[in-house]
Amino acid sequence: MDSSLSLDGRVVVVSGAGGGGIGTTVTRMAAEAGATVVAVSRSQDNLDTHVAPLADKGLNVVTVAADASTDEGIATVLDAARDADGTLYGLVNVAGGAAPSTWMPATRVSRADWRELFTANLETMFFMSQAVAAEIRSQGNPGSIVSVSSISGMNTAPYHVAYGTAKAAIVAATRTMAAELAAEGIRVNAVAPGVTETAASATYVDADPERDQRAIAMGRRGTPEEQAGAILFLLSDLSSYITGQTILVDGGLNLRWTHLGADNTSLFLKDESFREAIRRI
Repeated sequence: MDSSLSLDGRVVVVSGAGGGGIGTTVTRMAAEAGATVVAVSRSQDNLDTHVAPLADKGLNVVTVAADASTDEGIATVLDAARDADGTLYGLVNVAGGAAPSTWMPATRVSRADWRELFTANLETMFFMSQAVAAEIRSQGNPGSIVSVSSISGMNTAPYHVAYGTAKAAIVAATRTMAAELAAEGIRVNAVAPGVTETAASATYVDADPERDQRAIAMGRRGTPEEQAGAILFLLSDLSSYITGQTILVDGGLNLRWTHLGADNTSLFLKDESFREAIRRI
């Protein structure tokens, strides 16, 4: 392995590690690169199912059941990071997402809907980043923070305005934190995935190669490994002169941006009844 990609001796926190998708894959790949990974999820069951097997294979992974949207959860994570073998260096914010029930016209979004999505996506990212950055800075060490935004935060997000806006805010927070922390050697970046084959996306995206060929320049959806590869690059010294950036990892979906139908709903939605429900005023 190129030494610039190595994370030997470094502790990396992955918030949102237990879902079996991007977070779990980042956990595996960072541990394979030599890091001690503090894998965080609200669900102990998810950690037992998806992350514990990585430790059983000999990877240096510490599981922590904690809620990244609370101060108590963040404190629990920091305690685990301090106790882990190595020097705290990195954070990957994957925690977030949106349930199918959150898709709806902008005219139907309630304050509770808005706050729920901002808490799950933006607040978890910001306050976890704040805490980890402060801890790294107190040790006088360099570091790298990488957050997961979304293509929905880089363009329009019809019928998903709260989610798209929260993901766009991650991009803005990333740039501002990068400017503030650069002089102290802490880099802050993000990735914005396009449509990726995960268990979460399978709840509303079906397999349709013809549609994928039409909508995505590379003709297919991405994999968790392809998202995690970009994240690992931003964590590593290979990206030592990159900060404040958001990398689109979307197979060229943004180059075409033709995945919206005449009614502005996504062509990726597999269920016509779901499409009807989210259009309802």
